[in-house]
Amino acid sequence: MTKKKPLTRKIIIKVLVKALEPLDYVHAFYEGGAISHGRLDEWSDIDAYVVVDDGKTNAAFAVVEKALASLSPITQKYEVPQPGWPGVSQAFYRLENTTEYLLIDFCILNLNAPEKFLEPQIHGPAVFYFNKKGKIKTPSLDKAEFSKRVAARLERLQARFAVFNCFVQKEIKRGNSIEALDLYHNLTLCLLVEALRIKHNPIHYDFKTSYVSYELPPEVVERLRHLYFARNEKDLQQKYREASIWFQGIMSTISKEEITKQIGR
Repeated sequence: MTKKKPLTRKIIIKVLVKALEPLDYVHAFYEGGAISHGRLDEWSDIDAYVVVDDGKTNAAFAVVEKALASLSPITQKYEVPQPGWPGVSQAFYRLENTTEYLLIDFCILNLNAPEKFLEPQIHGPAVFYFNKKGKIKTPSLDKAEFSKRVAARLERLQARFAVFNCFVQKEIKRGNSIEALDLYHNLTLCLLVEALRIKHNPIHYDFKTSYVSYELPPEVVERLRHLYFARNEKDLQQKYREASIWFQGIMSTISKEEITKQIGR
């Protein structure tokens, strides 16, 4: 029996457009993620956004699922518990006849939802497949408000480090290497990465490690890579100290004025 050729993102998008565009309650369909940042490759998923009238979320999901099932059986569906944005619903789909990487990450946004993930400074320029009557506008980033948000986050990073970073050392002293390693990654390095992002690219300060290999200077990425892999307990102790010192050094060089300047470029 001849094996079917895997579906491509182009085919999937075409079928979704055909299913969604005729519906009166659907206003726009666009894609973000890797394609918006010019980083589309063979491992990229599809970050899809559809804007619908309030109260039509379930109907839109039913249309999406019917369209996807017309191409290939849906082998997995993962519904994200209500995201932190009002009026936003999200689900992931994997199709039988795609590569394992070509997930469809589908967000359905109410027309009146305040967040539509469209500020090009943050999300890159969205690729619109349709936008009826130009109803969905691409907003400009409120740089002053965003600068305040980043400055407030900077203060919180400092406070979080001062209170909790010693927990790594506590578990090292106890001989609890699993707990220590987990805290090192999810506390010390997490805070360090966010501080580095604020220093070098505050627009994506809250992106955690996403795109970090592209958006931080190569020498910074290499230094981080060194810190992320601990060979044993002794190596963990040394790298914890290095990361902690680096965090404090970076924090001492960041000012609110620098944040505003970076964002205002």
